[in-house]
Amino acid sequence: MKQQVYNPYLPSWEYIPDGEPHIFGDRLYIYGSHDFFRGFVYCSGDYVCWSAPLSDLSDWRYEGVIYRKEQDPNNTDGEMTLFAPDAVQGMDGRYYLYYIPNRSRVVSVAVCDTPAGAYEFYGFVHYADGTLLGNREGDDPQFDPAVYREQDSLYLYTGFCFADDNTKKGPTVTKLASDMLTIVKDPMVIAPTACHENGTGFEGHAFFEAPSMRKHEDTYYFIYSSVHNRELCYATGPSPEGPFAYGGVILDNGDIGIGTYKNPDVLANLHCNNHGSIIEINKQWYIFYHRPTNGTQFSRQGCVEKIYWTPDGQIKQAEMTSCGLNDGPLKTGKEYEYPAYIACNLWNLDPDKQSDETQRPMISQDGNDGDELPGYVCNMVDGATAGFKYFSCKGISKIRITARGYMDGCFEVRTHLEGPVYASIPVTECNRWKSFTADCSIPDGIHAIYITHRGGRVPTLGWFSLF
Repeated sequence: MKQQVYNPYLPSWEYIPDGEPHIFGDRLYIYGSHDFFRGFVYCSGDYVCWSAPLSDLSDWRYEGVIYRKEQDPNNTDGEMTLFAPDAVQGMDGRYYLYYIPNRSRVVSVAVCDTPAGAYEFYGFVHYADGTLLGNREGDDPQFDPAVYREQDSLYLYTGFCFADDNTKKGPTVTKLASDMLTIVKDPMVIAPTACHENGTGFEGHAFFEAPSMRKHEDTYYFIYSSVHNRELCYATGPSPEGPFAYGGVILDNGDIGIGTYKNPDVLANLHCNNHGSIIEINKQWYIFYHRPTNGTQFSRQGCVEKIYWTPDGQIKQAEMTSCGLNDGPLKTGKEYEYPAYIACNLWNLDPDKQSDETQRPMISQDGNDGDELPGYVCNMVDGATAGFKYFSCKGISKIRITARGYMDGCFEVRTHLEGPVYASIPVTECNRWKSFTADCSIPDGIHAIYITHRGGRVPTLGWFSLF
């Protein structure tokens, strides 16, 4: 890659959750919903698309608005938002976008000659008699469509169910005809919801939302968000229709289950719902997911981690990092300055404050939605800690941080949450960004970097550099 890339993989002022990654030609495309900075509901914006060449995953290109919410014939006033979509190339070579506006029961489809739009409304998924999927007696309201094509067969996955709702049995797979709309095989439940999980093997990780389908070698992987909301799980089966057996957790955006640097039961972030999928890019597999910002679930950003398989086809749970699509750990030196918004852990080192979200730092930015201004980490109260992973450290003797706001203490630097302090950087209040430098004795090796504020006031952390 021409330059390093880190999480979030899109610019810090862009908010694209629910990302479904697809490779069309020689480019990687991301199809997701569209949150706003300081949003007050999920998915406020029109669908936009970003893409990157497979030869350089640091070179992301904004493709623009690919579909407007008012284009749906049931939403001409634009009052409904556009929830998570998915895209697929049809048998005719065109590209099809599947989506469901909030409050809609049916699956809408748009079409375009190119992957990145602009798309035009095409039709609704329906039974052979014309009845729309979702409107037939016994149908569940449709939600979170995902599509998977294998040669001349097309499969549609949908579903949503609260943990205490016993009226829905689980997500369904529906087989569609080559016209991309007509049902040729009725919906079939493929995984249980919480009220129906007993004896299924899905206990504790039953289906909630966000279905997606992928294939690895000869096995099909049904990816979904579980009743824990923040985790993406998978189930495996011999065909796109199953039967599926629970496999495990691919990623939890609170890092629950990861015990390499903390107690595995402790949340390492302000978590939110989760939605994404896996994909192989240049012989490396990744999981795409999203995280919250600005202390809300309505301003989510896309992130990505490498994933690895066991010899028997299981997926090891991935740890949240700052590296994302990068080829390896991030580099250090005077020429490398990192924005604080790439923090992958946000918490308070004081155990009495850890469970209080008001005492944790959070990622935010200045301006309004669409303003191309860099993100930062704010609410750095006493004990607030931003964690960054991982860095290749060699010969480090200094650290420089850039901060602003009311400051009367210092920033401490560690490589382990309970490890020694390798630098203490005194800071003074400033109404604009100001840099502070201190000696730093981090040993050589690949390390996490934890920056903790100690003091009675609440500064904002903007950038840092190790050299």
